[in-house]
Amino acid sequence: MTNRRGSGFAGLSVAIVTPFRDGEVDFARLREQIESQIAAGVTCLVPVGTTGESPTLTHDEHERVIAETIQLAAGRVKVMAGTGSNSTAEALRLTKRAQREGADATLQVAPYYNKPTQEGFYQHFKAIAEAVSIPVCVYNIPGRSAANIETQTIQRLAEIDGIALVKEATGKLDACSEILATTDLTVLSGDDSLTLPMMSVGAEGVISVVGNVVPGDMLALVRAASAGNKATAQHLHYKLFALCRDMLGLATNPIPVKAAMRILDTDTGELRLPMTPLDQPGMVKLRKTLLRYGLITDASTIVTP
Repeated sequence: MTNRRGSGFAGLSVAIVTPFRDGEVDFARLREQIESQIAAGVTCLVPVGTTGESPTLTHDEHERVIAETIQLAAGRVKVMAGTGSNSTAEALRLTKRAQREGADATLQVAPYYNKPTQEGFYQHFKAIAEAVSIPVCVYNIPGRSAANIETQTIQRLAEIDGIALVKEATGKLDACSEILATTDLTVLSGDDSLTLPMMSVGAEGVISVVGNVVPGDMLALVRAASAGNKATAQHLHYKLFALCRDMLGLATNPIPVKAAMRILDTDTGELRLPMTPLDQPGMVKLRKTLLRYGLITDASTIVTP
């Protein structure tokens, strides 16, 4: 199916980290990271999603990170603001504020912990889509939210004009295929390692974690897959695979990506409780992966923040 309604967000979106220093949001570092992403040519920035540690940001911090990202992007790339919540009222407030600041779209995670019924999911996303004029990306990640948005519910949501995209993070290629076969929604992979498989059945890109570390290579993979350059896409998929695996396999996101960015001296690596630093065995594995990738030259060294 062509002419998908969210195709303006096809490509590489990066779920950016929220940098901290001494317990506070480090806005100077955020500016550096955003400029680096823009220089790499990414399609879209996604602030304060899971990777951005949204659960531990205050409301003021949450809104300011979104506002700063929009202002710094200054139209050079799109911004899809993470404004989801398990409270529909809070999601509405955050999304309306992001729209006023100039966000190009909103990423709406499935309401977590309170585990809505499928009708609850439908009414939640419907209320948000009808309250704002920016496109809504439905984020289905049952491993985090404790409940799955069934494909039938997504099909219902596709009938609402404001729903434009799905970030598909169930890990199920069949779910991706069914959404693409039965709706005109744009699907973006929610798992870096599944970007190429999902694009092979019609997904149009990824909302990436590993893009914080190697945006150029992730962008090259997405472009090769989009162009039908199978050999190049497969080469990049296998090159990136171990790094993608470590970002989700060594510990809960964003612990590994912040550890990698600390090693590469692009972030302090600081997290907020209850997130804790990557343990020593994890650091050893991560350094070896970074060494094999060519991002560092000595697996025993680490930059001190």
